[in-house]
Amino acid sequence: MGCSASLVIYNYQLEFFLPAINSFLVSFSDGVLVISDNSIEPLEDELLNNPRIKYIFNHANLGFGTAHNRAIAAIDWESDFHLILNPDITFEPNVIPWLIGLFHSNPAIGAIMPRINYPDGTLQRLCKLLPTPVDLILRRFVPIRSVQIAINNRYEMYDLPQDCLVDVPTISGCFLIVRTELFRRIGGFDERFFMYLEDVDLVRRIGDIARVVYEPKVCVTHAYAKGSYRNKTLLAYHILSALRYFGKWGWFWDPVRADRNRRTLNKIKALNSFF
Repeated sequence: MGCSASLVIYNYQLEFFLPAINSFLVSFSDGVLVISDNSIEPLEDELLNNPRIKYIFNHANLGFGTAHNRAIAAIDWESDFHLILNPDITFEPNVIPWLIGLFHSNPAIGAIMPRINYPDGTLQRLCKLLPTPVDLILRRFVPIRSVQIAINNRYEMYDLPQDCLVDVPTISGCFLIVRTELFRRIGGFDERFFMYLEDVDLVRRIGDIARVVYEPKVCVTHAYAKGSYRNKTLLAYHILSALRYFGKWGWFWDPVRADRNRRTLNKIKALNSFF
């Protein structure tokens, strides 16, 4: 199998994530998409009879990363590449073949994310540095707008070129293609993260042994909601994940973070000077 995919749902109506499913199915003549369902009640629809769709009802809300781990295990890791896909994503048929072509031409690449746009076509800044406590906590709660902007501009790499392939410290799990064997080798998502930062943790571990790249020449559309900015329960999950992340990798002493972020910022500066 060339490319598999997994999509995690939780109490969604089929109409919400059907465009994401169709976007994947029309990109290939083969390749299985696994729907990993964390909902209270199982989904029932004729769509699930499609031989290229595998449905798993998890009987509980396992969280984002754990549900994706169950999904890829359900197809016995039998693909060359695996797409981690959010249910609110749509894309054109050329996107996945383009990105897989980059994997084939660059064996050192372990994970790729394309340009991610809002529905109005503007850029979502989902390529980021490896986070510090200031990036994840202070920018959310500091009352000084100028300070928030300065932190965001650095953390979200506002100077990142949008016309060439570039290595970055972390990319979003909303649309993330990885080498399946590499994903298996590092153990998939760390299941201690219920929601939020599980993709940062995953991509960081991929970056330890392979290239993590951003390809802005192709794009997908993401109805990005930033739920934790409005929902207190989701905010609590976000804070808990931040505590776990920094407990795992280090709060203020993290030499890998410092080195990777420094090299990335220097590379961006060099690219902008060149062009």
